[in-house]
Parts: sequence; C-alpha cells; structure tokens
Amino acid sequence: MKSYVGKQITLFQFIAIISGSQVSVAVLSLPRRLAESAGTDGWIAIIIGWAVSLIAGLSIVAVMKYYPDGTLFDLLSEYMGRWAGVLAALLFVLYFFYLMYDGLVRTILVTKTWLLPNTQSSTLMLLMLIPAYSIVRHGIRIVARYAELVIWISLWIPFVYLFTLRHAHWLYLLPIFKEGWMPVLSAVESTIYPMLGMAEIFVLYPYLKYKQYAAKGIIIANSFTSLLYLFVTIICYVYFSPEESRLYNDPVISVLKSIEFKFIERIEVTFIAYYLFIFSLIWIPTMYLITYCISWIIKQESSAIPLRMLIILLVVGTYFYFPTYNVSTYLASQLTWVGLAMEYIFPICLLCFLWLSKLWRKERSSP
Repeated sequence: MKSYVGKQITLFQFIAIISGSQVSVAVLSLPRRLAESAGTDGWIAIIIGWAVSLIAGLSIVAVMKYYPDGTLFDLLSEYMGRWAGVLAALLFVLYFFYLMYDGLVRTILVTKTWLLPNTQSSTLMLLMLIPAYSIVRHGIRIVARYAELVIWISLWIPFVYLFTLRHAHWLYLLPIFKEGWMPVLSAVESTIYPMLGMAEIFVLYPYLKYKQYAAKGIIIANSFTSLLYLFVTIICYVYFSPEESRLYNDPVISVLKSIEFKFIERIEVTFIAYYLFIFSLIWIPTMYLITYCISWIIKQESSAIPLRMLIILLVVGTYFYFPTYNVSTYLASQLTWVGLAMEYIFPICLLCFLWLSKLWRKERSSP
C-alpha cells in the first residue's frame, strides 16, 4: 500500500476534480443529444440523471468506507487477495485511459474546427501534454490545486451566457411531457456520458483530508455539475428551440455567436481558447490516475516512468492515427456503456459483496 501522508487534498479540491472531470468536453453536445431523444423535455432527463448518478457516487463512497486508508485496489487485495487488486488496477488503467483519450480527442477536434484548422493533430497533442506533464509529475496535490484554480477562474462564464436571454423565447420549453415519460426516460441514457468521472473516487478517497465529508462532497459535485448542465441546456433551448438545437454539433459554442461586444468580434473563438482550461480537467486528473494504477501494480512509489511512457505513447500514436468526428462520436457512445458498467453497476455490486462478506464474517465469529 502506498503512503498517503502529507498528500491530502481538501474537500473543495475533491469536489473540483470530480465536477471538473464530469463537465469538461461533455457539456458541448449535451443539449443536442437531449433534444434528439426527448425534444422539449430533454432538460428533465438531467434531473433524473443527477439522481441516478448521485446513487452511484454515494455507493462508491460507501464501498471505500470499508477500507478508508487505501484505494479500491488495496481494499480488494485485503478482501480477495492481491490478484484481485492487480486485476482491478489493470481494468481501471484501461478505463481511465479511455476517459483521458476521449477527452483529448474531442478537445483537439474542437480546437482544429474553431481555432487552428491547419495545425496537425500530433502537434496539438504535444502542446496539450507538455503542461499536463508539468502538473501531473508533481503528484495529486498539484493536480488538485490546478483543478481548484480552474474552477475558481471559470465561475464568471455562466454569467456571460445570460446575455443570450435577450433573444430567448420561453415558449420553446412548452408543453411539458407532450409525449409522456418514455422520451424523457430514454434521454437519461444521454446523461450517463456527461456524468462519468466518479470512478476517480476509488483512488482519490484515501487522499481526502476529512473523509467524513466525502458523501457531502459527492452531493455538491454532482449537484453543481447537474445545475450547470441544466443551465446551458435551457439556454440553448430558449434561444435555438429544441428542434434547432439538433442542427448544431456543439450548441453550447454556437449560442455564443449571438453575444456581441464592441471590443471583440467573435466571442466564441475567445471562449474556446479559454475552455481549454476546463477541458483539461478530464485528461490531467485521469493521466495521474493511470500512472498511479501502473505504479501500484509494479509496487513503485514514483510514477515518473509510467507518466513519460504514457506521454510518448500518446504523441507517437497521434502522429500515425487520429480519430475523425464520426469515430469520436462512436468512442463516446461506447464509453457510455463502459462507464455504466464501471461507475454504476460495479460499485453497487461490490457494495453488496462487501456487506454480505461482513455479515458472513460476523456470523462466523459469533459463538
């Protein structure tokens, strides 16, 4: 088991990492995906998705309470043997890599579309990984401080979107439940992908300074994420209408074209450049988690070598192949189901197993 002494993170940093990983690039296309599934009622699916995600997040916290001084891999090693911990670490290496790569790919595609269309993908990948390496190599406390900083300096962004309400048509939100509950329930699937990131708790939990507030942190993080999703979705609906929102690949960016300032011509371009800080909250924490899992498997305290190998793999791999928008959309759709298994189903099943194991041990020890 690794040492966590002197590496604690605060509750707000814990919230910032979880919520930042959830928001990231997923917010850009969420209004379109909800409109495609449920039309004017798509925003209601966010509330249901918040409740489902909250149950999954609290289940992860309940699991970690069985072994508060270690990660998921330490817990499984304690209850089932080291082979179980190694197997779980390998699975989460693949899962976190999937999350990180999906975030990087979508960020590069957005950057090429709106900012740097003639720049090679491998060059953009290198430019994004250099600052990420500088942050991740210093450990979880620097990663947490970076996430905290990005959250604080981004709190002004929602207020800018309020300028679009000058052209809002609130009747676009009516009628409610015009086709019943089924379209709304089918749209809940679209909220799974934007809510992914809670699996980070499996590794972050022992670093949390006041673990008794972990459940409160999950409630705050998920609520903040859901309120932000609800805000931008309604903004897009009342400006574009749900039907028109389907025509834009990233309506959260397109709606910015309606905002005009005398001192800037294309505000959406400036915002995308700034959004790179927010986008980075998916690949920087997951990059740390990948290297942590690898170093845990090989029983090495330092994660410098796995981090360097990961950087080289990403840059060289991007030079030979980079996904298109269609491939990226397919990766995101598959990530929805992988995330459902890793962050929703697995924690609940593991919690049931631990509860039964504790009950069985208690019965054996009783005379």
